[in-house]
Amino acid sequence: MRSGELARLTRVSTDTLRYYERLGLLPKPGRTAGNYRNYASSAEQRVLLIQRALRIGFSLAELKSILTARDKSSAPCRHVRDLLLSKIRSMDDQIRTLLSLRKDLHRLLKTWDKRLRQTPPGQAARLLENVPDVLGTLAHLRHARLSPGKGR
Repeated sequence: MRSGELARLTRVSTDTLRYYERLGLLPKPGRTAGNYRNYASSAEQRVLLIQRALRIGFSLAELKSILTARDKSSAPCRHVRDLLLSKIRSMDDQIRTLLSLRKDLHRLLKTWDKRLRQTPPGQAARLLENVPDVLGTLAHLRHARLSPGKGR
């Protein structure tokens, strides 16, 4: 099947299909006489598998490792399970951090409300000048979410 048909069936762009090929996630397809890509029928299931795995948090690098093992007739199932468990644990850590941050932000809001009550109308309360280091927590979360080494 040609790129456009595979893209339509799997709801990804043809650029995505070529990207998957470059990364080694999708085997290089044969070519037609007119030099168009001609994918095997199994490519549809492969792309759908990649999309499902990405939706649950697997990275492209992790998928490359898993699919390479599968293509070599290995069974990486336990490794896949361990990766998912790692992602769940990382998510649990992030949830704990977010809950703590929410508590800190509520405390800060109460402090700001008190400060505003004590500030005459029209006068600056300088709320942002007195923010404790909750930004460090936010930066940590952002890094954990975006960092490939942190369970993604």
